[in-house]
Amino acid sequence: MEFAELIKTPRVDGVVLHRPLMPPVEGTLCLTGHHLILSSRQDNTEELWLLHSNIDAIEKRFVGSVGRIIVKCKDLRVIQLDIPGMEECINIASSTEALSTLDSISLTYPFFYRPMFEVVHDGWNCFRPHDAFKDLESMTDEWRLSDVNKDFSVCPSYPPLVAVPKGIDDEALRMAATFRHGGRFPVLSYYHKNNGMVMMRAAQPLTGTNGRRCKEDEKLINATLRPGKRGYVIDTRAINVAQQAKAKGGGFESEANYPQWRRIHKAIERSGVLQESLIKLVEACNDQSHNMDRWLSKLEASNWLGHVKEILTAACLAAQCIDREGASVLVHGTEGTDSTLQITSLAQIILDPGCRTIRGFQGLLEREWLQAGHPFRQRCAQSAYSNGKPRQEAPVFLLFLDCVWQILRQFPCSFEFGEAFLVLLFEHSYASQFGTFLGNSAAERAKLSVSDKTVSLWSWVNRPQELERLANPLYESNGLVIWPSVAPQSLLLWEGVFLRWNRSSRCADEAHEEMLHIIEYNKELQNRVNLLRRQLAQLETQDPLLQTP
Repeated sequence: MEFAELIKTPRVDGVVLHRPLMPPVEGTLCLTGHHLILSSRQDNTEELWLLHSNIDAIEKRFVGSVGRIIVKCKDLRVIQLDIPGMEECINIASSTEALSTLDSISLTYPFFYRPMFEVVHDGWNCFRPHDAFKDLESMTDEWRLSDVNKDFSVCPSYPPLVAVPKGIDDEALRMAATFRHGGRFPVLSYYHKNNGMVMMRAAQPLTGTNGRRCKEDEKLINATLRPGKRGYVIDTRAINVAQQAKAKGGGFESEANYPQWRRIHKAIERSGVLQESLIKLVEACNDQSHNMDRWLSKLEASNWLGHVKEILTAACLAAQCIDREGASVLVHGTEGTDSTLQITSLAQIILDPGCRTIRGFQGLLEREWLQAGHPFRQRCAQSAYSNGKPRQEAPVFLLFLDCVWQILRQFPCSFEFGEAFLVLLFEHSYASQFGTFLGNSAAERAKLSVSDKTVSLWSWVNRPQELERLANPLYESNGLVIWPSVAPQSLLLWEGVFLRWNRSSRCADEAHEEMLHIIEYNKELQNRVNLLRRQLAQLETQDPLLQTP
């Protein structure tokens, strides 16, 4: 298919762009295969380059002979284009709608993008499983890398290599896979070097109404337990939901078959509920009534912060079982691709200082989200302005990033990265020129040859100038476990995402500049103190009478 077939009107002059908090701009609107571009001859005017994949919804209105297009974006922007001529307006709107809803991944912009920057570190080779396993081998010899899924036949949503207990052979893994939803048998998620406890993740067991059991599955998860130790199964479903799953062939681990494991249910809402919550939240944030009581009522009705609290509470529980109880943990929900990954990744941020560095956080996202089979294409197909009832869309990854921001805000000196890095990840998960978040699994990305045909987001992020921009100036390495508060008064609305297009950032920018100034001034004072101390030490060696008693 040629993009030209979908572009009915490639260019229109005299278009006026309206954006919140910015003056109107008149210029030429151009439509390409992947972008909506508005350029102006006015001095000091920034051009608009909008990826079609970033468009969530389009509304058309007509005022006399002028057509008005309201473009609602997945990054939560809302822009308005006033287009002279009814026909031109209709053509631009219909073409943009067609180009923003292409079914084929291979027609998206990452496959056409050519970087204008030098790739210093190829992001596709930065986080290989073999390299991560070397770190594990330096701490323990009880695990191995299995290639049982090398052709994606055992589990289509798992990567080719997975870490499993050394005493479990590949045939046992194949049998265990038949007992778990989608073939997602228990695999290693995290090894806690402080006490040797581990966290594993999986999908629900297929016990069904007959109480089916699997000896290989039992042996697999029991192999993670130390002699005399118990483990915890954290099920991210309410107990009634887990019981209802039995009627559909699913279920949960029974105490009779898993006597060494205690099951805990921590209910986390599923896709449709989360999507509706996001829609209500953004609607509240876009409310221009300036009525504070109404705004707070809408915010509470969205229950977004309630979901944040649920997820953080479950992550803290998993971390507590490992660090304070000295027990291994298995986390799963129904499919093991959404709430499960939120819990395992947040627990690692709490427990492991390495995950709080820029590179460590990238590695965490690779292991726990990209390689672990979170269906980014389905979940991020639409954002808060989606039309109709949600299908498989859900802000699962955005909720995770929000939880990370909550922890970052409570421990502002313990993260090497700042808020800008989290906002960047949110934007690129929904629409990007990079191939990192394409597809629903490692198998899909391998089939599309994404690593050969597209550029990795990490190639961009790991350039020195970008690392400097994303760095947290308050960072001081903290090797301790950090325990975030989940009290309602400790959780705030993430204004940097949900209000950034509606409120001026001038005060925040000024505060940031002042903070940088204070940090630099503090460094100057510290250097001055060190210099005076050295001078005093030299004087004391020259004149014993000057030595302090």
